[in-house]
Amino acid sequence: MQHDAFIGLVQNRARLSSRGEAERACRATLETLGERLPEGLTDKLAAQLPHEIGEHLRRTEVYGGTGTGERFGRHDFVERIAARAGVDERKAAYLARSVLEVVHEATQGKIIEKVEESLPPDIRELVTAGSKG
Repeated sequence: MQHDAFIGLVQNRARLSSRGEAERACRATLETLGERLPEGLTDKLAAQLPHEIGEHLRRTEVYGGTGTGERFGRHDFVERIAARAGVDERKAAYLARSVLEVVHEATQGKIIEKVEESLPPDIRELVTAGSKG
């Protein structure tokens, strides 16, 4: 999947009015996911996404300071997305579900299963719920 197609799908699924909003939703969700996933898994997932999108996952390794594999639950996950995207937590949860639905479609093989297995059940629900969930 190409970058433009990925962003277009996120914009459509999340019912966003602009590509900029879709880009911001992707960045907020994937940077937060990158903080939560173990480092090796983050790299494997990023490699299966368009380069510009995958870099959001990798960015936390370099700029976040603490690296990846940080342990936190759904509340903190959604709160971090909300802060990064500049939206309330309800909207952040919906954006996360929409972005992660497109990530699921864009990846191949068992990588998304490994991502789901590495997350606690409360965050896993966001990964599997989809934009209509």
